[in-house]
Amino acid sequence: MATCVPVPTAQHRRLLYQPIRKCVAIRTRSESLIPVNPSFMNNPSFFSALSPGAVSLSPTDFAASASLAAAGGFAGLEIPVTTIREMNDETGIRDTLRDRGLRAAGWGLPMEWRRDEAAWLDGLKLLPERARRAAAFGADRCVTWVLSFSDERSFEENFAFHVERLKPVAAILADHECRLGLEYLGPQTLREGHRHSFVHTLEGMLELCRSVGPNAGLLLDSWHWFTAGESVDAIRNLSAAEVVYVHVNDAPAGIPLDRQIDNQRCLPAATGVIPIGAFLQALAAIGYDGPVVPEPFDQTLKAMVDDQVRVTAVGASMRRAWEAAGFSA
Repeated sequence: MATCVPVPTAQHRRLLYQPIRKCVAIRTRSESLIPVNPSFMNNPSFFSALSPGAVSLSPTDFAASASLAAAGGFAGLEIPVTTIREMNDETGIRDTLRDRGLRAAGWGLPMEWRRDEAAWLDGLKLLPERARRAAAFGADRCVTWVLSFSDERSFEENFAFHVERLKPVAAILADHECRLGLEYLGPQTLREGHRHSFVHTLEGMLELCRSVGPNAGLLLDSWHWFTAGESVDAIRNLSAAEVVYVHVNDAPAGIPLDRQIDNQRCLPAATGVIPIGAFLQALAAIGYDGPVVPEPFDQTLKAMVDDQVRVTAVGASMRRAWEAAGFSA
């Protein structure tokens, strides 16, 4: 299926994925934070939310997921794709969230859009009903990630491909008052060994979002923001409408920025390598009001004795992150 879409020029393309400020690549816990506006000091508009699979939890069902989120001190819960696909009791989902004092966070885009055209078209047919179900219990943010490389398509070809595949997705979601969050992948190590680079910075992803639709915006991950060498000012220059979803984590100490490996991360505020306090302050300053979800891919979690111990550790790390920003945990 061919679609005519505007793509960046070669000069514009280079600008799209240049790091904004390399001088801020590595920061430590001792770094002073940005000035804080007292109006959001104790009560930022955003809220912590749990994605069970991102922190090695294995709940048996949605009710168990909600119980773990509440036990960990989270205010929200990401809705599993399986729940949306198989849900036949919308009232029960709403009641489960309400009874545990939780808000619905986002949901992962439940379709394969990156490869086979037939699978993409099949997914588009199913998406309206799944978006309707998600909207029924307040999950109005749908998210997916974008590879930062291609071995088949040039940058321009890949840009057009992503617009072709994601624009109808965004339109269907908009019909159900749902936003689409797109995540860029920052690490240089992900792009090495591949023929073509693709969008891997905040500004580059914003350009793609503008071409995809007015309800498309960033899934901003502190890991990818950090490994792309980006600044706090880059966040402060955003509008709240440009940020759909947020992931937080930390990076291992003692590893150069350009050698960080995507699946080797730490819990938020664990090492202080990623300046999580300044990151969260900047989001509060622009009025971001959505979920903040830990996604550490931390192997130490798998070694813990059970899910209760894991969620307690993750919840404690989120409170430390809040405290690093000067917020009430």
